[in-house]
Amino acid sequence: MSQWLWTADEMVKAMEGRPFGTLPKGITGISIDTRTLKEGEAFFAIKGDKFDGHDFATHAMAAGASLMVVAEKRLAAFGNLPVPMIVVEDVLEALTRLGIAARKRSEAQIIAVTGSVGKTTSKEALRHVLSQSGTVHASVASFNNHWGVPLTLARMPRDIDYGIFEIGMNHPDEIRPLVKMVRPHVAMISLIAPAHLGQFANLEAIAAAKGEIFEGIVPGGYALLNRDDKRFKQLESLAEEAGVEHVVTFGENAQADYRLNKLELYATYSNIEMRIGKKTVAVKIGAPGRHIVQNMLGVIGAAHLVGADMEKTVAALADLQAEKGRGATYQLRCGDGHFTLIDESYNANPASMRAALVLLQSVEPQAGGRRIAVLGDMLELGRQSGKLHADLARPIVDADVNALYIGGAEMAVLKSAMPVEIYVEYGQSVDELLPAVLNEVRAGDVVMIKSSMSIAFSKIVKALITRYPPVEAAE
Repeated sequence: MSQWLWTADEMVKAMEGRPFGTLPKGITGISIDTRTLKEGEAFFAIKGDKFDGHDFATHAMAAGASLMVVAEKRLAAFGNLPVPMIVVEDVLEALTRLGIAARKRSEAQIIAVTGSVGKTTSKEALRHVLSQSGTVHASVASFNNHWGVPLTLARMPRDIDYGIFEIGMNHPDEIRPLVKMVRPHVAMISLIAPAHLGQFANLEAIAAAKGEIFEGIVPGGYALLNRDDKRFKQLESLAEEAGVEHVVTFGENAQADYRLNKLELYATYSNIEMRIGKKTVAVKIGAPGRHIVQNMLGVIGAAHLVGADMEKTVAALADLQAEKGRGATYQLRCGDGHFTLIDESYNANPASMRAALVLLQSVEPQAGGRRIAVLGDMLELGRQSGKLHADLARPIVDADVNALYIGGAEMAVLKSAMPVEIYVEYGQSVDELLPAVLNEVRAGDVVMIKSSMSIAFSKIVKALITRYPPVEAAE
């Protein structure tokens, strides 16, 4: 096995670049951020929306970059730096070419995941379970866009067993070029929901954009679809139009190939019984939530389709942990007792907001405690934003919420939509709302926090954990 992720010769050839200086024999990794760059890696000086990597060339050299990939037009500005370079016309295009070369040399089983909700959760669960059956390479965080996907591809070692790629979008024609780089054996769509609705006319248009993922599936590959999704028929037709040979499904629907038969939801985990092929299998899922169960049906299906050891896959799901910002739960010390914090602060749209409220409803407060929802704006919903925010009133009531704290300009409409028996406090911003949440929580409460990422309700999560230490740390 080669010690190099790439040899320098392979990089020059794949990227159609030219060497500048004496190149090392190879590189151990690829970085586009000097803050996390490790010695021996190649630094790609990508020009982004806010920063230009070329402006950080000296930082890359100081961090131990073994070579840099730079644009021809910027070479003159730092050609005297004592670090070898590969010079290209466009650095992002060069990274894309390297990613395509990585996919071409790989014999791994490749899975691509998209959907309006559940992409990252499903990707991380696949990383977790497939690691029990072989070596796995998966995208970091939510590296799912025009630079994240080629970067993840270019970082893929040549000798892994499974590659898992998250592919996102907020406008049409975004998934198409990305999936044609990834060329998955299995493409999974978790669910179509009103996310990024400001860029689309309706859910049908969102489904059409998500359906672009079918165009990259390799011959003989699989489209893995949620049979319970209201847009299933449309997605099935799109897959067939794209020439996908196998459309398989997961869900509660009686016709689903990976079918949920029984479900028991608990505060910290779920137990399910499902059909996998001709077998009925009992599965414990370590992360709580009805929406997590739906995602894991797809995860189990994808693992089965790529030939993973299913006993090991099922066993690994028992150890699954909810991630920070995506359902992670904390027990925080408060006075002589503690309260439960559910961190759903990573992002929000109407579907994921409802799922988080169902999760909140499933957790029983302790004696004297309340269910508290702390909700911020859901963004990119376009003209339907007001209605979709007001429509949260019914799910909040159904979740047996006792107190509601809401923040952001879009959330204002929800206050007047709530029944008078539920206490509501509104703030125009997270900073305005924060003191009220910090001072009002008490022992026995269950607090769930959720908003779109840029509304920054993660600040409330951090403030609560800082003021009220986790039970484990306090004991």
